[in-house]
Amino acid sequence: MIGLSLLDDLNDRQREAAETIDGPVLIFAGAGSGKTRALTYRIAHMVREKGIAPEHILAVTFTNKAANEMKERITRLIGDDARRLWAGTFHSICSRLLRRYGEEIGIAPNFVIYDEADQTALIKQAVSIADIDSQAYTPTRIRWAISSGKNELLDPQDYARARKGPFDEIVARVYSRYQQALRENNALDFDDLLVKAVELLRSRPKVLAALQERLRYVLVDEYQDINYAQYELVKLLSARERNICVVGDDDQSIYGWRGANVGLILSFQADNPNTRVIKLEQNYRSTQKILDCAHAVIRVNEDRAEKRLWTENGAGDNLVVYEAVNEEEEAAYVAGVVARQVRNSGTRYADYAVLYRANAMSRNLESAMREKGIPYEVVGGMSFYDRGEIKDLAAYLKLIYNLDDSISLRRIINKPARNIGEGTVSRLTQLAHSEGVTLFEACRLAGEESDLRKAQKEAVLHFYSMIRRLHEDAAAMSVSGIVKAVLERSGYTDALQASGKADDADRVDTLGELVTDAVKYEQSADEPSLGGFLERLALLSDLDKAEDLGSSVSLMTVHASKGLEFPIVFIVGMEEGIFPHERSMGDQFELAEERRLFYVALTRAQRMVYMSHARGRTIYGSPHGMIPSRFLKDLPPESIDCKFDADSPLMPRMFGDEEAAVRERTVLAGGIDITDVLRRARENSAAAAAQRQEPQTPPAQPSGGETVPEPTEAGKRKPAGATRKKAARSPAKQKKAASVQPLGTGTKVVHEDFGEGIVVSVDEKGDEPAVTVAFVAKGIKKILANHPKLKVRR
Repeated sequence: MIGLSLLDDLNDRQREAAETIDGPVLIFAGAGSGKTRALTYRIAHMVREKGIAPEHILAVTFTNKAANEMKERITRLIGDDARRLWAGTFHSICSRLLRRYGEEIGIAPNFVIYDEADQTALIKQAVSIADIDSQAYTPTRIRWAISSGKNELLDPQDYARARKGPFDEIVARVYSRYQQALRENNALDFDDLLVKAVELLRSRPKVLAALQERLRYVLVDEYQDINYAQYELVKLLSARERNICVVGDDDQSIYGWRGANVGLILSFQADNPNTRVIKLEQNYRSTQKILDCAHAVIRVNEDRAEKRLWTENGAGDNLVVYEAVNEEEEAAYVAGVVARQVRNSGTRYADYAVLYRANAMSRNLESAMREKGIPYEVVGGMSFYDRGEIKDLAAYLKLIYNLDDSISLRRIINKPARNIGEGTVSRLTQLAHSEGVTLFEACRLAGEESDLRKAQKEAVLHFYSMIRRLHEDAAAMSVSGIVKAVLERSGYTDALQASGKADDADRVDTLGELVTDAVKYEQSADEPSLGGFLERLALLSDLDKAEDLGSSVSLMTVHASKGLEFPIVFIVGMEEGIFPHERSMGDQFELAEERRLFYVALTRAQRMVYMSHARGRTIYGSPHGMIPSRFLKDLPPESIDCKFDADSPLMPRMFGDEEAAVRERTVLAGGIDITDVLRRARENSAAAAAQRQEPQTPPAQPSGGETVPEPTEAGKRKPAGATRKKAARSPAKQKKAASVQPLGTGTKVVHEDFGEGIVVSVDEKGDEPAVTVAFVAKGIKKILANHPKLKVRR
């Protein structure tokens, strides 16, 4: 029998949460604080010790996984009585209510639930009937706007009154027709499950009273993620008894982009007088240094409930911040650390997670893992090369390369939407068979086909002309040029950008990564060609399919990591415009959510966190200088290490004066001012770059040498009167300097004696430029750029 001995297993605050049954209760459950344990024991205590019938308890959460885990744990505690609970997700609970009581508001119990694809199809019909330009107002964008309105419980009429502007007027027109189509099909979309459940409770007092009588205790998990419709549902159900317990953590509210309103958990006390507030702050997951860093970051947010996590796990090791030259070197660093630790420290691949802000960032990480032979799994999404947008673009490239490829043609003939439906493709297939030509050539004959409407003929002929021109132009274009041309001429990128959907913005970023991939292929291939690039894509996408992913490194977005934990966590791409994302710039609410997202990333780790950022990053095929994320300077210096060990080729990122400055600050201050060090590094790099851009040999110069102003700090010059003599170069030295091979920061090189390495700095001050290279086997070396044993790695 479960009694006090069960609750004795809980800590004081968990036990308080389990024993506080009546009235409104707000439980702030910090990351790793044993929330699920406290909730399941609370329900077991209610049933076994307080005698509350399970059917009087409603437990709501957000995911099926969380709901199933809760049910399983409760079953282990109270046995078969758990089956009498009302427990599930918001959508499953609402569906259950509507199938039982929906006829009260005209909903047949055998209604079907439409997914996003079904919804988009209906919206396309509504757009067509309303004679709306589907290119200017895409169905997907309209669907998201309708969903946003439903989250706020706005019906078509309310939406039309509340929204302003041309796009909102279009949405209101489509919204009305869309709802009519749903009714005709006896269908509800996901949002309707909530909207119609609230409508039912508001408009049918007897139904509401019956449910309030039955569901006397309401418990809601992940309350920080609810939207207004969910808030209203819970409020209605709990209004009579007021026995409502909500659990959440405002510091982990990261779904504002899909309607979550963090303000609802923060206003719970105001909405429910005499609320009992309980804070679960003891953490069972992480070290104290990880928690201290997480707190230092999140406390900057102004609108939050004050709480601070603590642990008995011990202080742990300092977290690491690593500065890479570029994204490739960053990925190599991550893979190198994993490989080294698994080999030397007894860790397992499954102990590691690599977190990034956007899906597009997985490409370099996947390549680095493959190069090291490290098994990995892309969690919460497909591998970079398996993503739909990448396969679509690859299909364009394959068709351009081989016009006989009918499989690729079928995939992209209507991507983006061109008014070429399945019926048209079917007729083109018949035409190809009857005329004995390829499917692509059948497109050319479409103008002569009487069974096709004028609009269809024009769309098919336009597609044919676009592909034909790309095929002809490709012979004179670089691989990256072809990729860019496809994205521009096909309208693929424009369509994604026009949708207004966050996921589509990520897809644009992913396509930009493929442009970058093409550029780097050109740089590394002996004879780059479109055929060679396509072969490389095919081979990459087929790798690692036989790996045992149960023992793999996990690669995932920070959003996908919510609710998970790992012994060792890498957080990559810690740069302004990436993390925090550029979309959050200038918006205090979105920036606060980005900060919460970083807090979530930090608190996934049990033992160790590595954070990395790059000095430069190739974005959409072009190099960009990057600025370290503002979040890094919030980290407490005493809990952070900046790696620069000159004996390790994977670690050093500071050289010369900067390395000395780091070492000096470490000795004198006991910590590192990362922001200041990196600022100075950037200033010095910029000054060096400015000097390199100056003319080395003036058009004319006196025979005895020239008089030039002397450079001072940060590239500034002394007044004209303060000069120094500079000896003129001899013709031999000028010729020698001109023959120096082109080397820049990030260039991969190979030395006959030292092996492979990467250029980390360039010194062009003398007659013979020199480079500092981090060699894999021999560490840091400074050698002449034109040394005969040094070659650019192909």
